[in-house]
Amino acid sequence: MRLLLVEDDAKIALFVKKGLKEAGFAVDHVDNGEDGLHLAIVAPYDLAIVDIMLPRLDGLSMIEEIRTREITFPVIILSAKRSVDDRVKGLMVGGDDYLTKPFAFSELLARVHALIRRANKLSSPSTLSVADLSMNIQTRKVMRADRAIDLQPLEFSLLEYLMRNSGMVVSKTMIMEHVWDYNFNPGTNVVESRICCLRDKIDKNFAVKLIHTIRGVGYVLKQDV
Repeated sequence: MRLLLVEDDAKIALFVKKGLKEAGFAVDHVDNGEDGLHLAIVAPYDLAIVDIMLPRLDGLSMIEEIRTREITFPVIILSAKRSVDDRVKGLMVGGDDYLTKPFAFSELLARVHALIRRANKLSSPSTLSVADLSMNIQTRKVMRADRAIDLQPLEFSLLEYLMRNSGMVVSKTMIMEHVWDYNFNPGTNVVESRICCLRDKIDKNFAVKLIHTIRGVGYVLKQDV
């Protein structure tokens, strides 16, 4: 999952970005509304976290503009403003949730997960499964049959993306857009390398393989029949 963080307070931004990355998200951070709007338009995000008081373009105007452009990913508003009128205004321009500062990171993370579940219309609040492979999003526990699979944060994010799109072929570009932040080098073989590591953990010791390469197109997670 790839998130956009638009926050001009360097201390808060560092705190939030660090926590989200530790939770397995790819995070792009900018400190002003103009750059936030540009990234929201050109990159495919799963959710945005936007402060209201931003330089160059305020957060509410940014959110209103992305909604005008029919960009539909969920938006969590961060603000020091606590009045009911402020919260109502934020939701009316297109925000999906409103969190006042100071806040606990655990609450922000819970709201991020809740909005992503809602946006993806998950039938289960916390579990993805394909064949005998299962993933609990909240506990970050991955099982294949009766065996626990230990994954690094980036491997977890990659597998989550493949599982959310099970049965669909996803290209290298699609994977990089959703799992890596905008600092990645598209000329590297980082996707192939991570897929190889994931195969070693998910498929190597099992007769039925789940991760398949579609030559010249991309990858698909499915159970062959």
